Amino acid sequence: MSLSNHSPESAQRIRHHMRWGWHGLLIFGALGTLLEIMHAWKHPAYLGVGNEMRRLMWTLAHAHGIGLSLLHIAYAATLAIMFSDSRPRLQRASRLLDASTLLMPLGFFLGGAVPYKSDPGIGVILVPLGALLFLAAVFLTAAELPAALSGAQANKEE
Repeated sequence: MSLSNHSPESAQRIRHHMRWGWHGLLIFGALGTLLEIMHAWKHPAYLGVGNEMRRLMWTLAHAHGIGLSLLHIAYAATLAIMFSDSRPRLQRASRLLDASTLLMPLGFFLGGAVPYKSDPGIGVILVPLGALLFLAAVFLTAAELPAALSGAQANKEE
């Protein structure tokens, strides 16, 4: 797919999210592989008695990182297919998606780095903030879709 029919800002944003998505998959996939290695070797810091919270938090960090990375790729594809221009709401959604991709996995990771008995560490406070930013990004993107869909239908009828 060529980005020549997109504004320069829109094309840049599409490339940005493709990079975030694929690099995120590499990073979080590598971290997931490290978790699997620690599991296979029964590493005490991961599988030891009393480390259930760490294991849960780090698994959630990996899973959310992978999911958000895939969302970046889907977001880039949505921008490429549905929008040829750069809209303010989509620019905000882009920044919010970037921030949520940092905050949610980091919050889960930090929550498992220094857990307190059966509770996650204080770093887990980043997770709800990241979740709210994620929801705001999805809302802003969804709010732009009706206009793009009606524009696509009008172009199809011509």
